[in-house]
Amino acid sequence: MTAANGRAASGNRAVGRRDTDDGADDRGGTGRDVRAVGSGAAGQGDDIVAAVVRQWHLVRPDIDTGPLEIIGRINRCAALLQQAEDAPLRRAGLTRPEFDVLGTLRRTGHELTPGELARETFSSGAAVTKRLKQLTDRGLVERRGDDRDRRVAHVRLTDAGRDLVDEVLPEQLSYERTVLSGLDDGGQRTLAALLGELLVQLEGRLGASRS
Repeated sequence: MTAANGRAASGNRAVGRRDTDDGADDRGGTGRDVRAVGSGAAGQGDDIVAAVVRQWHLVRPDIDTGPLEIIGRINRCAALLQQAEDAPLRRAGLTRPEFDVLGTLRRTGHELTPGELARETFSSGAAVTKRLKQLTDRGLVERRGDDRDRRVAHVRLTDAGRDLVDEVLPEQLSYERTVLSGLDDGGQRTLAALLGELLVQLEGRLGASRS
């Protein structure tokens, strides 16, 4: 493998890495790859994806990297936000998927079955089962059996779960507002609109296959 190939492969792993089911990053040395590529290949003001794209252009100039420039940046931003040690969710000991479960129960205001939670949070049944176990162990949610069907469970927030959501949500929104402060209001509105258009397309195409 040439040096260029090695750097490109390392950079691609950094951008395309998989997160664990509960939002934590896969730390099999990937963080070191990100720093190595960023310091060695990116120009001043460049982000990591720009460096990766340049590397791919060197080894595979025949490939259109346009999708990587969008999807790679979305994935990278999501990974950085999930890994941020100073985020209120992390300080509260919650992953984003766990908070999505709590938030769904809070905003809907009533009990939901695990299947309904899976659909609301766009997650697999197995992932929701895992999160519910962790949240139940912490005393944040509780389940009750269905009176007519023993196979069905109903999930609701405990008082502690409701209090935690109400405490953390404003702090998390304030944190995210600070994260986005580098973009002016117009830039934020434009980005939100474009991401909304992409999400509608993806939900229509990919979401249907999961339902």
